[in-house]
Amino acid sequence: MTAGVQEVVVYTRPGCPFCTSLRAGLRRQGLEFTEVNIWEDAEAAAIVRGIADGNETVPTVVVGEWQAVNPSASSVLDAVAEHAPDLVPESKPGLIDGALKAVGLRKEH
Repeated sequence: MTAGVQEVVVYTRPGCPFCTSLRAGLRRQGLEFTEVNIWEDAEAAAIVRGIADGNETVPTVVVGEWQAVNPSASSVLDAVAEHAPDLVPESKPGLIDGALKAVGLRKEH
């Protein structure tokens, strides 16, 4: 387990359908994350290139020392459980609440 992991970072770019899908899956599960647009943050783009063999492939996710390019929501949740268990949602949202969070109509409290 990685000590002190404080956040899940999801690197994205506008118009990326894989990013949209991952964000929705993570929100549906109630996982809070920090989203960083690599088109607006040169340092973030450099981080993604370092992870993705020189490419700016998104979504790229970092949870402490765990890194993945285009992971599934379940892979991210597994990584959070292993590397940042304090960030695992206490409970999974219900079907309607999860769907509203997935499309961004309901925010975390």
